[in-house]
Amino acid sequence: MRTLRILGVVLLGLTLAAMTGWGALAIHYSDIASTALRAVLAGAFGMAGAATLTALVSSRWRWRALAAFVVVFAALIAWWGSIAPANDRDWRSEEAVLPYATVDGDRVTIRNIRNFDYRSETDFTPAYYDRSFNWRELESVDLVTAYWMGPAIAHVFLSFGFADRDHLAVSIEARKERGEGYSSLKGFFKQYELYYVVADERDVVRVRTNYRQNPPEDVYLYRLHGSTENARRLFLEYLKKINALKVRPEFYNTLTTNCTSNIWLHSRVNPGHPPFSWKILLSGYVPEYLYEVGRLDTGLPFPELRRRAHINAQARRAGGAEDFSRQIREGLPGAEPWNETPSVMPAKSAQ
Repeated sequence: MRTLRILGVVLLGLTLAAMTGWGALAIHYSDIASTALRAVLAGAFGMAGAATLTALVSSRWRWRALAAFVVVFAALIAWWGSIAPANDRDWRSEEAVLPYATVDGDRVTIRNIRNFDYRSETDFTPAYYDRSFNWRELESVDLVTAYWMGPAIAHVFLSFGFADRDHLAVSIEARKERGEGYSSLKGFFKQYELYYVVADERDVVRVRTNYRQNPPEDVYLYRLHGSTENARRLFLEYLKKINALKVRPEFYNTLTTNCTSNIWLHSRVNPGHPPFSWKILLSGYVPEYLYEVGRLDTGLPFPELRRRAHINAQARRAGGAEDFSRQIREGLPGAEPWNETPSVMPAKSAQ
């Protein structure tokens, strides 16, 4: 029994330590205007947690201290729950305009497709256009991965290909305010809104292959394998979310609502979607995982497939050419349309 009591106190201490760390960071990264006040409140909460941990060794003070800390933590949770996302902040130019879509039968009209004219990563002329697509002519989906910090971490997004060889890329990102940079740690604490960049590939691909230098990015393009029915259902599911975010914003979260986890969540609209894997959390391994479950071309060993999927050289040669999407796919293994199957999807599902 004594051993069990000691084990219980240890587990309780670990739980308290986790609660204290999370609470202090939540206050530190909050939107409280005064930096000094944030520091004081975060420090005070950390000290309260430390005092409670110290009291655990005393049977006399243990439960009193714990009760007091729970009250303080409950107040913190109530305040945390009151923090709401918004669409009306002073956004960075790259993320200032929200896309949205309307569906009329087979026709989908996408508004505010981003197509910036870049001179460098930070020097560009904003530009947007609207375009209509026949969603029943969607015939392929490509996976794009961009690496800048080793093999385990990548930014992952999809590009939808239509019968006229037009491509529409959708990149799920953190929406940042003017002057704000990205931090994975801050992304756990309601610091960014969730943003779907709907863009021309000459924008969202080319900025990564041709202009980002600090650090440079290696970009890979893979043709996903599946049925056109699944591709179209996935596309309409994306449009639902894009429209929903225009009406009701949501927070981005580094772990639960990031570029890769949201792709997997959207994929659940299709029967037989890939099961969840730790490789989805370590996004750099997503192509390898999809290869293992048969969603990429398995006619080549994966290292060779990956080598051929690297598109930086093709993108630099293409520059801002009108046929940029065609040029970056030259020599891409498995770049054929998806298998045609009868569609049973409702035409109004994205409205």
